[in-house]
Amino acid sequence: MEESYNCFYPLLLAFFSFLVLKLTIFLWWKPKKIEEHFSKQGIRGPPYFFFIGNVKEIVGLMVKASSHPMPLSHNILPRVLSFYHHWKKIYGPTFLVWFGPTPRLTVADPDLIREIFVSKAEFYEKNESHPLVRQLEGDGLLSLKGEKWAHHRKIISPTFHMENLKLLIPLIGKSVLDMVEIKWSVMTDTDEVEIEVSDWYQSLTEDVITRTAFGSSYDDGKSVFQLQAQQMVFAADAFRKVFIPGYRFLPTKKNTCSWRLEKEIRKSLRKLIRCRKEKEKSSEGKADTGPKDLLGLMIDAGTGKSPQKKAKSLSLPYAITVQDIIEECKTFFFAGKQTTSNLLTWTTVLLALHPEWQEMAREEIIHVCGFHNIPAKEDIVKLKKLGMILNESLRLYPPAIATIRRAKADVDLGSYKIPRGTELLIPILAVHHDRGLWGQDATEFNPARFAEGVSRAARHPMAFIPFGLGARTCIGQNLALMQAKLVLAIILQRFSFRPAPSYRHAPTVLMLLYPQYGAPVIFRRLPGSSSGSCSGRSGDHGP
Repeated sequence: MEESYNCFYPLLLAFFSFLVLKLTIFLWWKPKKIEEHFSKQGIRGPPYFFFIGNVKEIVGLMVKASSHPMPLSHNILPRVLSFYHHWKKIYGPTFLVWFGPTPRLTVADPDLIREIFVSKAEFYEKNESHPLVRQLEGDGLLSLKGEKWAHHRKIISPTFHMENLKLLIPLIGKSVLDMVEIKWSVMTDTDEVEIEVSDWYQSLTEDVITRTAFGSSYDDGKSVFQLQAQQMVFAADAFRKVFIPGYRFLPTKKNTCSWRLEKEIRKSLRKLIRCRKEKEKSSEGKADTGPKDLLGLMIDAGTGKSPQKKAKSLSLPYAITVQDIIEECKTFFFAGKQTTSNLLTWTTVLLALHPEWQEMAREEIIHVCGFHNIPAKEDIVKLKKLGMILNESLRLYPPAIATIRRAKADVDLGSYKIPRGTELLIPILAVHHDRGLWGQDATEFNPARFAEGVSRAARHPMAFIPFGLGARTCIGQNLALMQAKLVLAIILQRFSFRPAPSYRHAPTVLMLLYPQYGAPVIFRRLPGSSSGSCSGRSGDHGP
């Protein structure tokens, strides 16, 4: 027995010594070597601290910046991306920052951004989302990589072709009219009503996303997405505590509710998919003239009906499973709802703050569409000034303020040598607010800069990236812009609006950019546009 103990202790000591050595290499020696590697190239940054990196400083800067509202200004970078703004002044626009032992190199040069997203995109991959974010966004297009991502994108793309999206215009128009002519009207006895637009736009966008995702299965899809909307509230609360180690695993009341909702969502989607398959099987051979919805395209791909899939010739990694369909539905709801509702919210706030542009947009809409008509599909492309306003809104208040890519191999980026595993942080908001790219009025609202199109708006064509670049450009941007144009056109035909006295300007980030204290806006009905007076063109109302 004594001999066995004498053998065991040296082995245990050797094991722990090996473990300590590995941890020391990973948590100290390797970060220091990376710091030295970039320092030789002239790239500096805040010093690395053992294990935590710069997380403590980053959190401190973020908390301080968001602790109170800011003046009515569009110079939001110091508040929203405070760590970048702070360290850029010290180290320049390209610097090294540490998220724990993981190095992140900030890249704001448009030429380098083009390399990352376009010319050398094969050397970079999308960064893994935080587990809480991934739970919400699903394991769909936002997180998939490689050939499976390419296969899913090819299947889903027809949903977002403009000709298909235009079929949704009457449905979207009806939803908007229900909101402004019925729901808003019962909230007041006068011609004015105060609306917290971010809440209303989330509900409206949820309705549109449900129709786009589920089509004829709208009612069942709506109930599923309502569950996911509830889950978002719990996940957002947990995300605020993301720096408490293991918080998402604790059986708190909110976490328990979130886990239960996740199970209900998956169970409901499985049932919906089964019912849709049975419905499509019973209606085989019948012509379908309605818009292509995401659920139908995914089911067709899973059963071999889609032109993109030759079922028997594809290997298993390409097969579309029920689980794949569930994850894509979750992804579509999360990304589509939040991005579009944020775009509508910030554009409404901007037009409320800048009445001269509000009036210019209204004049164009009335000239193209008339006083009460829902814009027809051919009208949408004619609303040039409204398009310029939306682009300027996306420039000043992009839904995603930054994005991250990881180097899959040692790679040259411009004149820099980037080691494998380095994360590259592209500060979209900083690029959009760069005076060197946009001029001295970069932090001012000036839609006229887009008068000659996106490519000529700045001094570099890669300076405007609200939907990303390259192959992974947001697949839903056409839907987001079309919906935003339609919603704002209908509202501008009927109302003028200004910020409510209670509005506090406080852009902040919780996964996406949103108003920390909400966005209360006072809408005043225009003369001659009393409730119920609007009439759509023939064929522009209803399904």
